[in-house]
Amino acid sequence: MNQDYLDPINSLHVPELADTTFAMDLLLRSKEGVRNIAVALTESASPDVRTLLRSQLMQGIAMHQEITELMINKKWFHPYELSEQYKLDQLSANNTLMIGKMNLFPVETNRKGMFDQTPDDH
Repeated sequence: MNQDYLDPINSLHVPELADTTFAMDLLLRSKEGVRNIAVALTESASPDVRTLLRSQLMQGIAMHQEITELMINKKWFHPYELSEQYKLDQLSANNTLMIGKMNLFPVETNRKGMFDQTPDDH
């Protein structure tokens, strides 16, 4: 990969990387939500509130399971195969380092002529 972030060749596989990132973020947020609801459940005294929180807790656990299964099926997450998960984590770290080394603010940003057509052409 070259260091020019505006070069279209650098956008290959970006949608897949974005999907995996969004899915992992959603998985972590759902886990955080389950944890927060569980804490709130232990702190609540009202039977009505406890019933509501218990229902939300079960929904949160179900959502976490659905996200986990989706990620496993798409091969984005390997909770039972640590060597495979390690490879994904290494790839992610390498991508992060590569992006960090890119010159995101080049002096010359004109890319006229690099694309088949201008954005206004249809």
